[in-house]
Amino acid sequence: ICYIYICTNLNKMNSGKLQNPFPVTTYQGPDYFCDREQETLKLLNNISAGMSTVLISIRRIGKTGLLQHMLKRLPHGFRGIYLDILETESIHHFLNHLGTALLLAESEETGPGRKIWTFIKSLRPVITFETLTGAPRASFDFRPGQAEQSIDSILSFLDSQSFRTVIAIDEFQQITYYPEKNTDAWLRTRMQQMKNTVFIFSGSQQHIMSDLFASPKRPFFRSTSIMRLEKIDFIVYRDFITDQFKRYGKEISNEIAEDILHWGDRHTYYIQIVCNRVFTAASKSVTSNLWKQQVYELLKEQEIVFFGYRNLLTRNQWQLLKAIAREGKVFKPTSREFLSRYGLLNSASVLRSLQSLMKYELVFSDFDSEGTPYYSIYDILFQKWCLMNKY
Repeated sequence: ICYIYICTNLNKMNSGKLQNPFPVTTYQGPDYFCDREQETLKLLNNISAGMSTVLISIRRIGKTGLLQHMLKRLPHGFRGIYLDILETESIHHFLNHLGTALLLAESEETGPGRKIWTFIKSLRPVITFETLTGAPRASFDFRPGQAEQSIDSILSFLDSQSFRTVIAIDEFQQITYYPEKNTDAWLRTRMQQMKNTVFIFSGSQQHIMSDLFASPKRPFFRSTSIMRLEKIDFIVYRDFITDQFKRYGKEISNEIAEDILHWGDRHTYYIQIVCNRVFTAASKSVTSNLWKQQVYELLKEQEIVFFGYRNLLTRNQWQLLKAIAREGKVFKPTSREFLSRYGLLNSASVLRSLQSLMKYELVFSDFDSEGTPYYSIYDILFQKWCLMNKY
């Protein structure tokens, strides 16, 4: 997916307000966005200083929303491009996403838009339009090696404009899976030649992103500011939830909002899902039974996904995944106590299974406030389901 911003009214009332103040699909504007004031300011300050930034976080914390929120607040004279390259598998796919982002940057009816569209058309892509949204998509058909030349042409075109450009590339670690080798070296060399363009490289596979930008062996070493995105402050998030209900004529107590935040561990995506459902289910005020019932129904709806995990994994991997889910955080996965508590085989088997679970992105590794490494589950819903069941 790559775009500047396409506003949809599918979920809005006639007044322009969303029917539900807790959107779960895409950024819907500052009225539905919680905090991140300091993070937004830091990104904007880096942009104004001409410094590129690496934004790293685990999944579901709100990284993409922050990028979209920030791009709406660019200083005068800047234009922003956002592209999510998670689905790309090659430099050719990257080109298609980048080309599409430019087409979406401006309507062809505007002066800048005509210039952009004319340039993209000069590269001879196939341009199609999505049936539902009418959004354009660019698809290039080149021989091997030509994609890099076209990307270079696009970057040169952007860098030569009267405005300055911010290119935010989400899930940037995906380039390490491209069959083309040394994509980061090629892009780093190209960046060094650009005077009018700033990049934001965002990613959720923390170990890969750290290797790309913090390892002295990699081309991007010390070429950017590195920013880690943490969870939203507990009190700020609580007040945001209660205020959103109040704005729409409904009521949720501080205590219940806090219970929801504790339950979802302040993972933005999961908090939004629960609040979205609770808001819809509540006629006026939210009771403890109401929000817990919504959570229960949500977990039951997801069971087919969780059983899919079981079918995907070996028995040892499945047992380890459930063990980590029930622990929440595992600091010593090979300790005798942990192995015994969950009937796991041995430390060698656990380490092999752990590597597989991390590869599948079911488990991630992080550090606590004291710098001690631990392992945890990506999917909060799966974790809560494991605590609810004995499968």
